Amino acid sequence: MSFLVTGSAGHLGEALVRTLRGLGREVVGVDLLESAFTTHVGSIGERAFVRRCMRGVKIVFHVATLHKPHVVTHSAQDFVDTNISGTLNLLEEAVAAGVEAFVFTSTTSVFGDSMIPSAGAKAVWVTEDVPLAPKNIYGVTKAAAEELCRLFHRNSRLPCLVLRTSRFFPEEDDDREMRAAYSPENLKANEFLYRRVDIEDAVSAHLAAAERAREIGFGRYIISATTPFRAEDLEKLRVDATAVVARRVAGYESEYARRGWKMLAGIDRVYVNQRAREELGWQPRYDFAYIIERLRRGEDLWSPLARLVGSKGYHAEAFAEGPYPVE
Repeated sequence: MSFLVTGSAGHLGEALVRTLRGLGREVVGVDLLESAFTTHVGSIGERAFVRRCMRGVKIVFHVATLHKPHVVTHSAQDFVDTNISGTLNLLEEAVAAGVEAFVFTSTTSVFGDSMIPSAGAKAVWVTEDVPLAPKNIYGVTKAAAEELCRLFHRNSRLPCLVLRTSRFFPEEDDDREMRAAYSPENLKANEFLYRRVDIEDAVSAHLAAAERAREIGFGRYIISATTPFRAEDLEKLRVDATAVVARRVAGYESEYARRGWKMLAGIDRVYVNQRAREELGWQPRYDFAYIIERLRRGEDLWSPLARLVGSKGYHAEAFAEGPYPVE
């Protein structure tokens, strides 16, 4: 069985190709950039190229995208061409080739403004049922691509599952205040509580989705580390996250104190992966408690796969406002 992975030179694309090759699978890696994990260099916006790449493929992992950091360097039309038209090309050619499962990598950015609580409100419990309210062209085009996947399942019976991934990149944070207040590892450890997933777990979610796609048909799933929080914590989380974390993850404070790290004062959202765990049979390993265990053993935050993939960067140029000055 042959797999197609778009975006094979990127973080998740490389991780998927590495994993599939390790399992002895035949993989077609597609990207605009040459890499050790790219077998076909070209654009998913070119229909003839997509058709060539799709020959003999049974499972598609569509990871390639223009994403949030590119908003500052690319036009809205570029986003439409790649994220919408490119996805359409892949879906149409997947149907023509008799593909058995199509897994689309989306983003929690589709929720946008719905994840920002008003002043005095409790933190937002983010499930798949939260209304979409994207706040930039990236989120808008990913939401549109999700709907294309739904349409192709409806009209062509193509099994399509959408995975809304949270942060898995190791690059520095885009928020200047966060960068000033926390070391990079401290901040990312905090994020495993509510808005981050290790790339090893992101890969296992994609493999689980491919296994269940034909049975499920169509579905959308949040892919993020399992949070220790509960819905009843949301009011307190917004104003005193430190107290809530101490109650839900006993003993983390000593490891943080040893490293000179600090907890967030408040948390405004919590990504909930329950549906993915229940319906996909997904079993993520890297939650906050597991991260603390690793740190106590003298290990770092990252899985072996995350360390292999490493940092990719987003732009050749530097910006005074940070890695990518985009809301």
